[in-house]
Amino acid sequence: MNPDEFRRYGHVLIDWLADHQTDMNMRPVMARTRPGEIRDALPASPPDQPEAFAEVIADLDRLVVPGLSHWQHPRFFGYFPANALRAGMLGDLVSTGLGVLGLSWQSSPALTEIEEVVTDWVRQMTGLSSAWSGVIQDTASTSTLVALICARERATGYALSRGGLQAEPRPLAVYVCAHSHSSVDKAALLAGFGRDNLRLVPFDAAYAMCPEALAAMIETDLAAGIVPCAIVATTGTTATTALDPVAAIAEIAGRHGIWLHLDAAMAGSAMILPECRWMWHGVEAADSLVINAHKWLGAPFDCSLYYVRDPGHLMRVMSTNPSFLQSPVDGQVKNLRDWGIPLGRRFRALKLWFLIREQGVAGLQARLRRDLANARMLAGQVASEPGWRVLAPVPLQTVCIRHEPPGIEGEALDRHTRAWAEAVNRSGAAYLTPAMLDGRWMVRVSIGALPTEAADVAFVWEAMRAAADGLLDESRPDRA
Repeated sequence: MNPDEFRRYGHVLIDWLADHQTDMNMRPVMARTRPGEIRDALPASPPDQPEAFAEVIADLDRLVVPGLSHWQHPRFFGYFPANALRAGMLGDLVSTGLGVLGLSWQSSPALTEIEEVVTDWVRQMTGLSSAWSGVIQDTASTSTLVALICARERATGYALSRGGLQAEPRPLAVYVCAHSHSSVDKAALLAGFGRDNLRLVPFDAAYAMCPEALAAMIETDLAAGIVPCAIVATTGTTATTALDPVAAIAEIAGRHGIWLHLDAAMAGSAMILPECRWMWHGVEAADSLVINAHKWLGAPFDCSLYYVRDPGHLMRVMSTNPSFLQSPVDGQVKNLRDWGIPLGRRFRALKLWFLIREQGVAGLQARLRRDLANARMLAGQVASEPGWRVLAPVPLQTVCIRHEPPGIEGEALDRHTRAWAEAVNRSGAAYLTPAMLDGRWMVRVSIGALPTEAADVAFVWEAMRAAADGLLDESRPDRA
């Protein structure tokens, strides 16, 4: 592809993307493809000869779009938001087109220094003190893994430079709430702690970690000769957006010298609103935290912001310094390869830089406040409807709902819940995610896609009621 063709097809694709977003609300939200359908429609072998690029673009409409669930749809209420502001999309395009790698500061100085600036902008936007230093990782899963590796090395006096965990005389324990994200469990296993040393701390009526139970578990482990190594608290759990009491947990961590990592992957974006910062009160006593800018805030995936209070410790654990990457200015700059697992990094900061400048803090705040108001509106409507329940507090933008008609209980209620959620999803009208809570199925309505307005929330509420009532009508014995 020569420069003129690149320019021509680039215009075509930008127009295609703009039309795709404009027409989004006319598409079914959830993909209706059968397993293997797309794979079977593609050639089994790669093309031997070049194809016309126009044919490649045509296959976007023919093959790709019908096989997508549309996360940017105004009636996407599944999982958590994974927004992609247009300014951020253009930043991602420029980053890809520049094709630079951040192996070191010298390999692309602008890559490193713009990342320094935007992570500090977000630090200020969320009200964090200047004691925090940030870096962009790919996902919260990686950020949590890095945090637990750092916790492990602090607890062992840098065992990695000796025999590693295999040489440690005592096992190390990690404490997480039973409602923590599955990536926390995965990170603990990958960091070498072992499932036997992962402690699931009980939760309270609001599904938040119980500090008293945490303290008791730590004392039990200490008495057994086990080293308490790390606590992972969560601001905004995945199932219910529960808020672990960070200040109380931090006091326990500080008393015992335990690393405290705060998972604020989704809810961290809400901290750009001063009225939401009570949700992570005590955060300044944590050792590390993660905010996924690629969720509610609006940076295109992937863009996970990892903050630490002791960057020197992070660099000691993660540093690598082969001769071919050394430069005369290394003592004056950040080499971000020493701030995480990969050696190289993409220019992720560019999309965050673009969108913050294009939206301004005020623009980002207005959208998040809209979503919070819509969640409160839906929760109020559900709570006032006979036979429907809001199952958990609604501090953020996710509402946990169950339809509980008289005479349907236990496993029959589970089947009913999953059936009406599936009916809504298969209709293409909206996308919801069922989940388990207290051993029973419920439905999460996660509000926060960029184009979602109050009318879309009202629509999904009507769709849920219609689906649930329709199932009841079908099951009536006197139905003709």
